[in-house]
Amino acid sequence: MLSTNDNPQTKAEAFAIGVNDYLVKLPNQIELVARIRYHSQAYLNRQAHTAALLAQAHAKELEQTLQELRQTQAQLIQTEKLSSLGQMLAGVAHEINNPVNFIFGNLTYIDTYVQDLMKLVQLYQDKHPEPDSAIQAHLEDIDYDFVMDDLLKMLRSTRMGAERIVQIVLSLRNFSRQDHQEMKPSNIHEGIDSTLLILSHRLKLGINVVKDYGDLPLVDCYPAQLNQVLMNIINNAIDALLDQPNQQKKEIIIHTSKINKNHIKIQIKDNGPGIPLAVQTKLFEPFFTTKPVDKGTGLGLSICQQIIANHQGTIQVISKPDEGAEFTIQLAVQSTVA
Repeated sequence: MLSTNDNPQTKAEAFAIGVNDYLVKLPNQIELVARIRYHSQAYLNRQAHTAALLAQAHAKELEQTLQELRQTQAQLIQTEKLSSLGQMLAGVAHEINNPVNFIFGNLTYIDTYVQDLMKLVQLYQDKHPEPDSAIQAHLEDIDYDFVMDDLLKMLRSTRMGAERIVQIVLSLRNFSRQDHQEMKPSNIHEGIDSTLLILSHRLKLGINVVKDYGDLPLVDCYPAQLNQVLMNIINNAIDALLDQPNQQKKEIIIHTSKINKNHIKIQIKDNGPGIPLAVQTKLFEPFFTTKPVDKGTGLGLSICQQIIANHQGTIQVISKPDEGAEFTIQLAVQSTVA
């Protein structure tokens, strides 16, 4: 501000309303040059500071964009892998299904034929209770009574094995259903049971599963995607428990219930070591993992959260040290996704 008034009060009032500097008319030339240099440098400093802030903001924005691109690329790769895995599982299930149906169908006839032959032998023994020495010797050599009893047991166990294969095939089909195009009303418990059956080889390592199922309605969802979420959470629970070799009781509890007529809840709880609070805050971040490089990519729970969000649901974790971890999934019964 340039003025003829050299009054200190006037200067104070000028600075109070935002004046950067105050000069009395016809100032000293040296003072004027110094002030001009000062304000020029101050202006340049402000410009440089503003440019630095803008550059920092652009760099942060670029870093965020690159992170999102990396996440999207990784998720696309993971989705493609899962799609290929689903197709492979469906193919394997189909290839297994044909011969197992052949075996299962033949077992029915074999069982009938064996029963008929046993009746024939019994009828012969009733009519000829005293066989000649050659027949009697052969009966003793083959231990006839044991063979007949063991044959029936073998048939029963073979049928049970075939039924088990049929269950596994059905579970593979259910787990890998190619249903990405549209949501459909689905049985949540079937998805859980299929996932548990596929993971049964890991659960047999000393982990007890408690299923506490509520009375749930059919839920609009993409079953294969939801099965992927269940698989990931249960697999993580198994990993946590198997990492505790000295723990005697290893248990996973799966509880389902209706929150209200429009929403259901799935809770999966283990009694493992729990998840540290510092880890919980990062658990659903892309690429974050506490597992070794060869055991985890850090994409599992991130994709799980995305899948549940696409279902307009929520997924949360509650955990305390030495008290295990509990994952809670809430889903709408009827989807409002257009």
